Amino acid sequence: MKLWDKGFDTHQKIEKFTVGNDRILDLKLAKFDVIGSMTHAEMLAKIGILKQAELKEIISGLATIAENIENDSFTIENDFEDVHSKIEFELTAMIGDAAKKIHTARSRNDQVLVALHLYIKDEIMKIKALMETLFNTLIGLSEKYQTVLMPGYTHFQIAMPSSFGLWFSAYAENLIDDVIMLNAAFKIADQNPLGSAAGYGSSYPIDRQMTTDLLGFETLKYNVIAAQMSRGKLEKTLSFALSSLALTLSKFAMDICLNNSQNFKFISFPNELTTGSSIMPHKKNPDVFELIRANCNRIQALPTQISMITTNLPSGYHRDFQILKEEIMNSIDLMKDNLEIFNFMISKIEINTTILFDPIYDSLYSVEEVNKLVMQGISFREAYKKVAHDIASGDYSPDKILKHTHIGSIGNLCLDKIKDKFDKYNKL
Repeated sequence: MKLWDKGFDTHQKIEKFTVGNDRILDLKLAKFDVIGSMTHAEMLAKIGILKQAELKEIISGLATIAENIENDSFTIENDFEDVHSKIEFELTAMIGDAAKKIHTARSRNDQVLVALHLYIKDEIMKIKALMETLFNTLIGLSEKYQTVLMPGYTHFQIAMPSSFGLWFSAYAENLIDDVIMLNAAFKIADQNPLGSAAGYGSSYPIDRQMTTDLLGFETLKYNVIAAQMSRGKLEKTLSFALSSLALTLSKFAMDICLNNSQNFKFISFPNELTTGSSIMPHKKNPDVFELIRANCNRIQALPTQISMITTNLPSGYHRDFQILKEEIMNSIDLMKDNLEIFNFMISKIEINTTILFDPIYDSLYSVEEVNKLVMQGISFREAYKKVAHDIASGDYSPDKILKHTHIGSIGNLCLDKIKDKFDKYNKL
């Protein structure tokens, strides 16, 4: 069944190519298409297109379909082009002629747009919930290890003293930037496109404010062409948010792989969370974090993919948009998997608390020595040269007592401030 069926069959090759794997992907939209259809039906009843008895039948039938979707008994067979045609067919089989009125005053274009907007809003909230769990884990680790020092690096050279508290809370605070990006994508999605039909509105006296309120959208896309133009732009906005979060996780995963190596030995993980080698019995490989790094680098390419698919398309609907569904849905699922396993792994991390006891890290304190001389009245440039000379001549013997007090330093992590900031931005 096709919503655009005009009494003739499409060639099988055309059908296979144009439908692609939409039947599988559309299962993710089924729940939201039902919600959109219920709301549309209520609006049609208000403006007199549906009788109250017909509305009752439609709502009851759609509720049954929603239950089937919830318990995974809903499928989209090859006879159907997409989720929209399958739902309308099922509804017609259940209640008869009343179901044939459900498509009045809408197009498959705004039908899929509503489902996509609702789906993306829902998925963003799921991602943010996983991010909040990871954020809390990192803050907990930062509190636990805030006084345990570790080397800080620039140019892959040991630079200045850092701490595990500083390291963990750095990534926790970086997640806030990613939350802000996701909030922006949510705001784009939180605009109701229903009523735009094929992109040029309808001659029916539809009530778009009613559907906006019932569907829980903050506002609506007033201009019907603008509503259709959100296809592609919505996915692109979300892709940048996912890419931002992927950058955070990818960098963190790289840090972990490096710090876990035998050359560093800053951290480790229980044996059961690592993998081995087929010929080297000593290996404890951080495969999970290597895969997170690779997965997140794939997601970082998503904005480019979306941009290339949508570049130079004029206003109005184009079948090119169909391809966006797979790219964005797969990336959403991949991100959720990565967040979940990242939190599981990082909660099991084992910390080396004696790293800086090794004299190879003595040069980390060179800046501390310079600063100490400056506080004694020596100019910074003279102090810098003196410490450099002492290091070169072998006369350098650092004082390893640190006195960092400013906001955001290893002695003043401001974890409460970071938590407050997360809570502030995590609320929409």
